[in-house]
Amino acid sequence: MISVDEALALVLSLADAPRGEVLALDQAAGRILLEPAVSRMTQPPFDSAAMDGYALRHADLGQRLRVVGEAAAGHPWTGSAEPGTAIRIFTGGAVPPGYDRVEMQENTQRDGDWLTVTAPSRDAYIRKRGCDFGEGDRIEPGRRLSPADIALLAAMNLPQVTVAKRPKVAVLAGGDELVRPGETPSEGQIISSNDLAVAAIARAAGAEAEILPIARDSEDSLRDRFARARDADLLVTIGGASVGDHDLIGKVAEALGMERAFYKIAMRPGKPLMAGRIGRGAMLGLPGNPVSAIVCANVFMRPLIHAMQGLTGSGRVFRARLAAAMPPEGARQHYLRAKLRDGEDLPLIAPFDNQDSSLLSVLAQADALMIRPPHDPTRNAGEIVEYLPLFY
Repeated sequence: MISVDEALALVLSLADAPRGEVLALDQAAGRILLEPAVSRMTQPPFDSAAMDGYALRHADLGQRLRVVGEAAAGHPWTGSAEPGTAIRIFTGGAVPPGYDRVEMQENTQRDGDWLTVTAPSRDAYIRKRGCDFGEGDRIEPGRRLSPADIALLAAMNLPQVTVAKRPKVAVLAGGDELVRPGETPSEGQIISSNDLAVAAIARAAGAEAEILPIARDSEDSLRDRFARARDADLLVTIGGASVGDHDLIGKVAEALGMERAFYKIAMRPGKPLMAGRIGRGAMLGLPGNPVSAIVCANVFMRPLIHAMQGLTGSGRVFRARLAAAMPPEGARQHYLRAKLRDGEDLPLIAPFDNQDSSLLSVLAQADALMIRPPHDPTRNAGEIVEYLPLFY
């Protein structure tokens, strides 16, 4: 068995360089920026008023000023800022050269064309040209584009950007015991749930996920499903990767030329996990227990899909304080389903008592995977531990 860190490094090495596509801004939210976005604009493109009021010269404060014009957003005033003059100006309007402050209208008194500043403010209320960003400023690649990023890109006068193509992920569950939700299982059968959960995690990570028909416990059925996934960037299988007589996925994958990177990991849950390359794409073989499959998808599949899109900083861990004492840990790295709640400085984390790898009801209540390294000693309440957030 290899460690989780060794396994993750091998999994990430399976990611090919991301491929790009050009998208209009209204289609780019949530996608990973692949090429630098370089601003075509300086923002604001001129000194602009931050308030409704009057543009004037600081040196003229204390004088009675003559109002000689008006400027509004999109309608600049084109006269000269002569001494002893002011113009009416509205928020977003261009401040003409020569005027160096905008006085709020609340601090002024106007009599026809004449203006008196009754209580000068301390702020000039001018947004200087380029105070937000300048022409040639860049947004670097390797980030998921947020709604705020879309607004910034639009303000930069960029109608489109180059983002990473969504990896194509094929998800395959196998076993004669499985039937689809809504069907009536026969004696000894169960409902297939893992493939739906794994596909949902893949989509949340930015992939296009296809759920393949359930493979039956025969090599012919598995070969057919593998053929359907030949164009996928990543094939994720669930179950059938162990060493039992009916665990055929590893056997069929190797017969089809899979280059296996590893087979077993020193982790709980999820010891039987397989990874490698098959055809043009990568392959992950997740364990069949429901919680094991979903935990491994979060620990390994999600960072791999992010890497396929060039996303940096994926998979970082967070810190919390233990809500209760924990006994020493065994030889494998343990991912405990846990609940977070507010703490004084860090969140408090409380693992569930029952960590059986078949209990979806416990996993559905969890919002974190608390990480206990191999041979972790006894931990007291209040000690700092690490965790991965679930389903973000």
